[in-house]
Amino acid sequence: MKNSGLAAVLSFFVPGVGQIYNGDFLRGLFWLIVTPGFWVGTGGLLGWVCHVLSAYTAYNRAEGRSRVLALPPHGS
Repeated sequence: MKNSGLAAVLSFFVPGVGQIYNGDFLRGLFWLIVTPGFWVGTGGLLGWVCHVLSAYTAYNRAEGRSRVLALPPHGS
């Protein structure tokens, strides 16, 4: 199981790293590419939004996987 808090912190500081930590390599690559584009493309106004969204999605994906792994086997 992945630590959802760690995934969020990793992606907050370097968007995409938390997704990679979770095993979502393509999602991580997406955030690694999109975030600098928003920083540069908006003159720094919307880059922080990508940091927050990346942390949020990394946290939710790690939590979702933890819940699935914690479920009892079907039929128990």
